[in-house]
Amino acid sequence: MKKTIEKIVPDTSVIIEGILSTKIQDKELKPKVIIMHEAVLAELEAQANNNRETGYLGLEEIKKLREMSKKHKFKMEYVGERPRHFEIKYAKTGEIDSLIRQVALEEGALLITADKVQAMVAESKGIDTMLIEIELKIKDLKLETFFDDKTMSVHIKENIIPFAKKGTPGNWKFEYVGKEILTRDDVKDISREIIDEAGIRKDGFIEVERPGSTIVQLGKYRVVITRPPFADGWEITAVRPVKRLTLADYKLNEKLMDRVGGQAEGMLIAGAPGHGKTTFAQALAEFYAKKKKVVKTVEAPRDLVLPDEVTQYAISHGTPQEIHDILLLSRPDYTIFDEMRNTDDFKLFADLRLAGVGMVGVVHATNPIDAIQRFVGRIELGVIPQIINTVIFIKEGGVEKVLSLQMVVKVPSGMTEADLARPVVVVNDFLTKKLEYELYSYGEETVVVPVRVQTKSPTHQLASKQIEREFKKYTTSVKVEMSSDNKCIVRVPESAISKIIGRQGKNIDNIEKTLGIKIDVQSLSQNEEEDRTEGEPVPFEAQITKKSVIFYVDERYINSDINIFHTGDFVMQVKVGKNAAIKINRKNKIGKLLMDAINMNEDIKITS
Repeated sequence: MKKTIEKIVPDTSVIIEGILSTKIQDKELKPKVIIMHEAVLAELEAQANNNRETGYLGLEEIKKLREMSKKHKFKMEYVGERPRHFEIKYAKTGEIDSLIRQVALEEGALLITADKVQAMVAESKGIDTMLIEIELKIKDLKLETFFDDKTMSVHIKENIIPFAKKGTPGNWKFEYVGKEILTRDDVKDISREIIDEAGIRKDGFIEVERPGSTIVQLGKYRVVITRPPFADGWEITAVRPVKRLTLADYKLNEKLMDRVGGQAEGMLIAGAPGHGKTTFAQALAEFYAKKKKVVKTVEAPRDLVLPDEVTQYAISHGTPQEIHDILLLSRPDYTIFDEMRNTDDFKLFADLRLAGVGMVGVVHATNPIDAIQRFVGRIELGVIPQIINTVIFIKEGGVEKVLSLQMVVKVPSGMTEADLARPVVVVNDFLTKKLEYELYSYGEETVVVPVRVQTKSPTHQLASKQIEREFKKYTTSVKVEMSSDNKCIVRVPESAISKIIGRQGKNIDNIEKTLGIKIDVQSLSQNEEEDRTEGEPVPFEAQITKKSVIFYVDERYINSDINIFHTGDFVMQVKVGKNAAIKINRKNKIGKLLMDAINMNEDIKITS
């Protein structure tokens, strides 16, 4: 139905949304004069100069109205004075709207707006007003035509054919998803459609808007729009999750599941871009939510697809201090910090973790250790193990490596002097407990040193055996580590140290003279003593002869070193002979012990 109107005064909201030209094009409105206040042009110009998309969209709408004026027989008039700087600066508080209302009142024109507050104020002043409510209708976007079920991301840029990354994390390829080269206007139209839709949909957010770039979250799509002068041309990159996984789909080791479910209060999820970090973080958040835990996320932008029970905060719309206060007051059990990038993000993560909030951070890293190194220099070295206890490295959509951190006081690997002992952050493989890296202060620098397993030279191996035999005169549990050709570290149980040292150190001096080597006697840690009980159990048959106690084992253990235990206590380490038998003289101390144990049917265990 046509509605002939003498004069129309549109405000900025109608111009930006492109509503007026659409209404005239569809013949719903037939104005004779469109009066444009200079304040509208000034506000749009300021936005465009700041490279905000809304400014460009509004100016294009005004240009379109001028082009339509001849065909639809209406005039374009510009009235009013250009607003001052403070009026443009405080446009959001209503300064520009006030100027537009005043013109509509003076001209006796119809004020057209898409802003409910503007309409209410205008009507209260007796101004003839038309409020056009934007339909919250989800429409098919041109962007979506470039996606199919296997598409991870779409890359659109002026003067090239659009292409997409298809496949799964770590296993994808590029494919063209269009047939024609897109012009700058084509890319701008797609950009405008995305931003318009983000403004009216409940699942749409303009997360970040800067000069030269806009980041939008639109449903399941994360869209990055860049334009000149920041970029050399208009470009749109849209990413969406291809597959939604649960934590069970990753088939995690039972030990890791125990850590994730119970102790992962300072965990990092690391990996290269596109390998599935965010997918794993999403699965982890859902896992915690299903365990009836209070889960929140900190994201920039908000692109995790999570159930309604999980509250998602956008740090781009707040400050680190605001996020800090909200999380401490709301007391979540777990917080997922997605995509930590800058120093403020790492400091916020550390501060919340030290305040007792369970934190899971997501960081870009090409190697597992790189995730830890990103904290070095930003956080004091001694605090890092209190902030991070686990690093899960994701590659090609799966868990490839898990590291654990611990602070100890020790001599760093490769150093030999006891006075070089210092606090060291040791980084172990979580599953095998193998030491992989050490972090410590060296001078004024913090260094990250990979610990390489060094094979013993034949000379050192022979020397270790000789030293071990000497010390087994005093104790059955001995661990020898050659520091150099003329120095070694011998670890024995704490209870045996005083006996080995002797009165005023005379005994150890005699041992050093006998062996011709400097010896540093240290106590075995509880873990080292327990480690001897670990290993593969070795089936055996025992026999007592006139001269020996004999243990027969499988032939595959020939020439292997095995450990013998009596009632859980380590007795000795011995090499299996050529006949797959271990012979021990029944007259010596160990032989008598084992013979009595066999006769009394006591527990004897052999491990490899």
